[in-house]
Amino acid sequence: MKKNKLYFFLLSACFLGFCWLYFAIHYEKNNTTSVCFIKNTTSIPCPSCGSTRAVLELSKGNIVNAILINPFGLFIALGLLLIPFWILIDMLLKKDSFYQLYQKIEKIIQKKPIAIILIILVLLNWFWNIKKGL
Repeated sequence: MKKNKLYFFLLSACFLGFCWLYFAIHYEKNNTTSVCFIKNTTSIPCPSCGSTRAVLELSKGNIVNAILINPFGLFIALGLLLIPFWILIDMLLKKDSFYQLYQKIEKIIQKKPIAIILIILVLLNWFWNIKKGL
């Protein structure tokens, strides 16, 4: 993916992520049902079920609760906080440090052993979500 397209995609994703968190805060106060399409359709939580609640717990300083809800929330929160600022700094300084990191990480993830480990971690998290009845 080209640098400008990646930056636009990630900035859009972060913007939508913040919009989603705003929606979740207001939705949570007024409703007790899940907003997860997969869980509502199949009654089975998806691997990312609970990520929104985990991010909201992190915003309250409840790190342990966030990890217990869904550890993916840590990565999402970190991305929501760091990516927009890093991209903004790259744009202002006319650099591409974030893009270079992205390319390095992409090459690492494409290696079969690393990809298998990451897939196993997602599957373990999914099994854990199902087991704990998210």
